[in-house]
Amino acid sequence: MDVDCISYKETGFFSPTVVDYLEDKPELKPFYSYRPTFDGFAEFLKNKKVIADRNLLADTLTDQYQIIVKYARIWDPLFGIAEPVRKNIECLRNDNTYTITTGHQLNIFAGPLYFIYKIVTAIKLSQQLKEKFPNKNFVPVYWMASEDHDFAEINYTTIGGKKVHWWHEASGATGRINPETLRQALNQYKGVLGTAGFSADLGKIVETAYTNFDRLADATRYMVNALFGRYGLVIIDADNKQLKQQFAPIIERDIIEQNSFKNISATNEELVKLGVHIQVNPREINFFYLKNALRERLVFEDGQYKVLNTEISFTEAEIKKEIATYPERFSPNVVMRPLYQECILPNIAYIGGGAEVVYWLELKSNFDYYQVDFPVLILRNSGLIIRKESAAKIKRMELAPADLFKSTDALKNYWIKKHSDHELSLQTEWAELNAIFDQLKQKAAKIDPTLGPSTEAVQTRLKKAIDNLEKKLIRAEKQNYHTRLEQIDQIKAELFPGESLQERNENFGLLYVKWGQYFIDELIRNFQPLDFEFAVLTE
Repeated sequence: MDVDCISYKETGFFSPTVVDYLEDKPELKPFYSYRPTFDGFAEFLKNKKVIADRNLLADTLTDQYQIIVKYARIWDPLFGIAEPVRKNIECLRNDNTYTITTGHQLNIFAGPLYFIYKIVTAIKLSQQLKEKFPNKNFVPVYWMASEDHDFAEINYTTIGGKKVHWWHEASGATGRINPETLRQALNQYKGVLGTAGFSADLGKIVETAYTNFDRLADATRYMVNALFGRYGLVIIDADNKQLKQQFAPIIERDIIEQNSFKNISATNEELVKLGVHIQVNPREINFFYLKNALRERLVFEDGQYKVLNTEISFTEAEIKKEIATYPERFSPNVVMRPLYQECILPNIAYIGGGAEVVYWLELKSNFDYYQVDFPVLILRNSGLIIRKESAAKIKRMELAPADLFKSTDALKNYWIKKHSDHELSLQTEWAELNAIFDQLKQKAAKIDPTLGPSTEAVQTRLKKAIDNLEKKLIRAEKQNYHTRLEQIDQIKAELFPGESLQERNENFGLLYVKWGQYFIDELIRNFQPLDFEFAVLTE
């Protein structure tokens, strides 16, 4: 694939806060620790204090992978634990090994493309850090959001413009759902894959994942491992008693003392003053109670710790005992999950989308309070993949990569003005009229100073009339280029469905059918995590 890169700011799809963070605006510096640069990593590595139990982490990961080992031994020897994964898990026991983590929900069939892009960014950054710091090891980690309970966010994907939906009533943590009712969606997905290219390979992966495991977390682990195990990606399911035991002291303190609510609320007040759009707001208690198919919020009411929508309640002594005995029953929400992550992993970077980067900026004061190192925040790589046929059309129309990110109407107007044989802009004429009005204002002021507003009102009405006339000229010229402008409609509909980014809508499946594992290889080759540019990839 060929690649062109443009700045995230130039795309117009990223928030001002994200752009300010990437551009190192000083007002945001109090809300993170180290810059996302090699120099920032070098400084962090000198000061990093790992509080994770490395041996427990490696042992737990080894245990979690046993379900894949068991399945591979019986049915599918090709998809056991790849040697790079086995090696990375063992490396985690060593003091010179650190993780590069990304996290995401358990979207069926890997959801939209950015699911894949997050993981690729983690893999590529791990490789680059190893080259930069050869005496240390860096392990890419995919954190499965297996405790999340928002089933409606993960039960569909769009492939080839067709929505594949898993119709199922579910409650509790999504990682614990049995995917046995996924068959209809699985058949639909495989039907869209067709029979050409690498469809059989991908079909086998998803068929195995969703028909041979009784937990969605294990099915997702199998699928992601099949795609990324060869690159050493380690997959962690933090819905685990041993891992939660490490976090139990903070669970207890935060539920009783409500520290995260106080710390993050204060930070959000400061961010609002800077014009930052707040992504998440903390609650007084930022944990759910998790048991079987139940995941409900904990609240403090009438001197009791209550589980909403249930009859379950605890006194302070009882909830302390419950946390100590059953820490796995306490599930962090969106503002506490990052802290949990950094407590159980020797982590130095978190890779997330634009909204994630912003909400992590809300959290640093809470990390400081609990004396946990705040990781380097990395905006995940973004990509736009253009088919060869579409690339040919774009070239014939003399459009640059950055042009494609304009809205459809703006792109049409831009193209018409650029290619029309007629001068469609009336800016020159308006500049001349503006000069005349300046003279009129001076003349009127000499006669009667109160006539100034009347003159400006006439000027405003005329400007509006000139703008409307310019729009009519463009509209008339569009009729002369109807066929070419239809091509813009087709290009935009394919690359930006619903005027949104391709990566937020389309699944990776058809690209894998065409390219196989080479598709992922090309993403790894072309993505540059620390350049912070949008990659436009052409087949």
